[in-house]
Amino acid sequence: MTHYTDWCAVQGIDGLPTTPALLGQYVSELAPIRKWATISRRLAAVRKWHELHQLDTPIDDHWLRATLKGIQRQHGTHAEQAPAFGAAQLKRIVGGLITESDGVPRFGPLRDKVALLLGFTGAFRRSELVALNVEQLHFSDDGVVVTYHGSKTNQVGQREEKALFYSADPAICPVRTLQRWVALLERPTGPLLVRVRKANELTQERLTDQSINLLVKKYLGDRYSAHSLRASFVTTAKLNGADDSEIMQQTKHKTSAMIRRYTRLDSIKQHNAAKKLGW
Repeated sequence: MTHYTDWCAVQGIDGLPTTPALLGQYVSELAPIRKWATISRRLAAVRKWHELHQLDTPIDDHWLRATLKGIQRQHGTHAEQAPAFGAAQLKRIVGGLITESDGVPRFGPLRDKVALLLGFTGAFRRSELVALNVEQLHFSDDGVVVTYHGSKTNQVGQREEKALFYSADPAICPVRTLQRWVALLERPTGPLLVRVRKANELTQERLTDQSINLLVKKYLGDRYSAHSLRASFVTTAKLNGADDSEIMQQTKHKTSAMIRRYTRLDSIKQHNAAKKLGW
């Protein structure tokens, strides 16, 4: 709503209540530079303002609805998605991190390695990742089970679990990396992913959502985001033959439709039926 009223102020217009013609102009300027999902949210805010003031909403105007459909056809409605990276790319990155120097742990790189491995192999959302505590990790001979309460699709706070397993390569093993990190934290409870001061000093200050986003960009590149960890898990699992129910066990998606939405099979050579022709 603030964006719309700011735009009106720049035009020298009192935009509330608004008109179909004014909204059509507003959307026309937004369409080339904003995703349709963003535009839809801003229009919903305008609609809500009119409803709260018991006014007819101009968004239901026939002319405006026809105009919006024309803009959708011209600019498209597909939301840009966080790209997935390849498993081999992540293996090179985490395997190459120097987490110790002359026998002294380097807390920053080790913390980053934990975040990348946990985010990818656990298919965690960044909000879930930064909310994890040490006491939620349960190690066994098989690996580690992470318990947590609530997620984006679990608003009632029911307990959920994710399992991580040992890797044959210790350099990229999420379980061994977690074990080492937890041992260095030297406490049985509290935040798992924390800030590290420049003097290689651990704190108990929990990382933020944005920290995870910046961390991913630092190691994988600006085109990637924290959401790429989750999308890459789904894509890698699909390419390696996992079915939707197996993937949903880790991602906690409720439907296969969401798995298909998350799968990033961008290359024409990937997941292609031409490979199965037996030619």
